[in-house]
Amino acid sequence: MCGIVGYIGKRDATPVLVEGLHRLEYRGYDSAGLAVIARGRLQLTKTAGRVQDLRDKLGDKPGKATVGIGHTRWATHGEPNETNAHPHTDAGHRIAVVHNGIIENAEALRAQLTGEGVRFATETDTECLAHLVARELEASDEATLEEAVVATLRRVEGAYGLAFLDTKNPDQLVVARNGSPLVLGLGESEMFVASDVAALVRYTRQVIYLDDGEVATIKATDYHTTTLAGGAAGNSVKTPTVVDADADDYELGGFSDYMRKEIYEQPDAIRRAVMGRLDERFATAKLGGVNLDARELRNIKRVKFLGCGSAYYAGQMGAALVEELARIPADAEPASEFRYRSPVVDPDTLYVAVSQSGETSDTLMAVQELKRKGGQVMGAVNVVGSAIGRECGHGIFLHAGPEVAVASTKALTNMVVNFALLSLLLGRVRDLSAAHGTRVVNGLRNLPSQVAGILNAEAEIAAIAHRYAEAEHMFFIGRVRGWPVAREGAQKLKEISYVHAEAYQAGELKHGPLALIQHEMPSVVVIPADDLIAKNISTVEQIKARGGPVIAVTSVEIPDGLADATIRVPRAEPELEPILFNIPLQLFAYHAAAKLGRDIDKPRNLAKSVTVE
Repeated sequence: MCGIVGYIGKRDATPVLVEGLHRLEYRGYDSAGLAVIARGRLQLTKTAGRVQDLRDKLGDKPGKATVGIGHTRWATHGEPNETNAHPHTDAGHRIAVVHNGIIENAEALRAQLTGEGVRFATETDTECLAHLVARELEASDEATLEEAVVATLRRVEGAYGLAFLDTKNPDQLVVARNGSPLVLGLGESEMFVASDVAALVRYTRQVIYLDDGEVATIKATDYHTTTLAGGAAGNSVKTPTVVDADADDYELGGFSDYMRKEIYEQPDAIRRAVMGRLDERFATAKLGGVNLDARELRNIKRVKFLGCGSAYYAGQMGAALVEELARIPADAEPASEFRYRSPVVDPDTLYVAVSQSGETSDTLMAVQELKRKGGQVMGAVNVVGSAIGRECGHGIFLHAGPEVAVASTKALTNMVVNFALLSLLLGRVRDLSAAHGTRVVNGLRNLPSQVAGILNAEAEIAAIAHRYAEAEHMFFIGRVRGWPVAREGAQKLKEISYVHAEAYQAGELKHGPLALIQHEMPSVVVIPADDLIAKNISTVEQIKARGGPVIAVTSVEIPDGLADATIRVPRAEPELEPILFNIPLQLFAYHAAAKLGRDIDKPRNLAKSVTVE
């Protein structure tokens, strides 16, 4: 969850580190800090709060250091205060370390070190790593920093992305990865390290993605990688990758925040997702990354989507698309639950691991569980070189472009668009007719302009959101295609406005939730253009009869006065309508949060990339 950054080269390290932390702040913003080596001594600056607070604390001090590490924190062990902020050091302030992840055996390591006389300054799991590395170096004058780190990590259980700084070896950084992302950036006589390429693209587009179990020693002019196996067997060769992004992709570009910017980028994101993937001649889709031929696709008997949060709800929408277009049984499941329930893994099932970052810990571990059990799994990710993408080896690249806001918008939309492409592909090797295939192809081509039309109605949606923003509780109601849309809509409102919102299937209202309906409880009801319009209107009438305000989100004409407010969505091909219904609910949540004065891009207690359990 946390963001780490490191630099070694000829520049003043501090501005590079602070800029990198600013780019990574979506990963955590409880506290921030950095450590540099200047004149042979470790200089540590930490603060509770945001990266801007750290920048203010540093002021305009002249540059003295050309090597350093930095961290922006999402708290796991210990309160989010200045003391527990990273970097952490050993007692002698020789070693500094920053960490993204959780050390699962930290208590045992701390107890052992305490018994040996070590006095801890913080409540964190990370501090024990600085003490352990320092003790390894003290035990042997000939030990290198890399050897000390490797020896320490062989005693560690858990997930980590780490960067170590040693005042007695100021010409190098040692970094390591296990379960938390870490990327090296290759510059001209300078090197970078970060949790995400977002912190690197201002300086270089040549990157190395570390794999789990790898350790790298970085100097200004070179680097080498090894593994925890050590020795000759541990040497690993890494080939640089060119990142298809630049610094402008991470700029606000005139928008006040990233969420609204990314909402408005959705028409272009959809165009990228379908570009070159629609086969009009055969009324199908082309997804080269799936890497399955027609016979293999026909042998798939079931599809299961695995994801967390919005990715899970996108998977539910994807499962509906697969069943409708390909007539294959399909469902979605939270990846966080999957491996803990001893799942029955069917060799004829295609498992799809869904993650914007490609680093979501729960989803990655579900992939690893599937591979251990012989399951066929592919990734659906938005980051090239991500752990899930590499672990799966094949799948679908979302083409959403960089997404910075914690609340996912364009990545969610592109997930569902890509699942429509997958469903079309599966359907056309089965019984979906060419006529229906052409209908879906045309529907996908129309989506960008339809999304743009919804965005043009932002002012009306904002007015409705402002009208209901003060509600303490809200229902989101949907049926069949509308059900996962309702779940995602409630998720958006909860995470950025802090309004308590629950999603219910329309038919379940009368089995309990209707007891909560009252004047102070608005309900957002999703009404697509399907065979259930009459039933959805009946749901609205049931809510209204009990005094509950209704906000209808619909692509059909409903009776005048039925709803207290109506948000119109353009008609699309029925299977694709959930894609469009998500857009006004994003705007509704955004403007409700704005009305309440929330920090939209950085909602409390959350972070963008969940890399810990």
